[in-house]
Amino acid sequence: MLVYERKSGHITHVRFGELFAFLPENTSVLLNDTKVIKARIFGVKSSGGRVEILFNSPLKDNTFKVYIKGRVAVGAQLFFDENLRSKVLALHEDGTRDVKFFQNEKELDVHTLFKVLDKIGHVPLPPYIKRADTKNDEKDYQTLFAKHEGSVAAPTASLHFSEKMFKELEKRFETEFLTLPVGAGTFKGVESEIINEHIMHSEYFSIPSKAKHIILSDKKLLCAGTTTARSVEYFVRTKEQQGFCNLFLNPLNPPKRVDYLLTNFHLPRSTLIMLVAGFIGLEQTLHVYKTAVNERYRFFSYGDAMLIL
Repeated sequence: MLVYERKSGHITHVRFGELFAFLPENTSVLLNDTKVIKARIFGVKSSGGRVEILFNSPLKDNTFKVYIKGRVAVGAQLFFDENLRSKVLALHEDGTRDVKFFQNEKELDVHTLFKVLDKIGHVPLPPYIKRADTKNDEKDYQTLFAKHEGSVAAPTASLHFSEKMFKELEKRFETEFLTLPVGAGTFKGVESEIINEHIMHSEYFSIPSKAKHIILSDKKLLCAGTTTARSVEYFVRTKEQQGFCNLFLNPLNPPKRVDYLLTNFHLPRSTLIMLVAGFIGLEQTLHVYKTAVNERYRFFSYGDAMLIL
């Protein structure tokens, strides 16, 4: 784990198990308890051609936003195991498609769909992991406290906690949860030359009363993960405890409430690395990432951690 102290600019290299030696006393900790679903399924078109769907998020009236690998038209029928069928309702310029799912001709709601996906789906490893998912990923790509289904990507900063270490965290620090099911939009890069022109993806979030109490307190706050930080900062700006978060944190829109951040190392031009730059500034982000590369830190979802103090 790389520890970056903002006041001094000092960088320390330690094992993640030494986290508690750096985290100030009387800090409150918030984490994202979303659960990754088996969001990737493979099937065929009516023509017999292969097709792949990546679930993204539920919409209204048993309609779902998905990504489809393979050319499809509105009205196309796609077929999968377990008598699952989907119908394409709309195509969007951002690459997403609206579909409905049916099983044995019965239209599926989100809870029933998740049960089917758990039987026939695959763990939606990020696109930069160039291999098929394995049985190990069903456990490794899930946090210890995953509870609320709906994510297509894990809140990976929390993957570092072992059971023993998480129990110690709860023992030493006030610890609570919020929920933000991570959508595939988290992997969409920023293409705008002016970053504030980037259209941020939107994800549902929910902040329970206990987490709200922590946010409104004057205690120092550590957010485990970028999704947790965005949810907190969205609440601070809107006072909404649930809804759809489309907050883009960056150097031009820095955090107002979150004091410390635990995160991984992210892709260039991603909204995630720009969130980090919102905490420590662009120049220091480039310096920290250059140091991480020189020290051979592992990047991305199964990579190493960074603690910003």
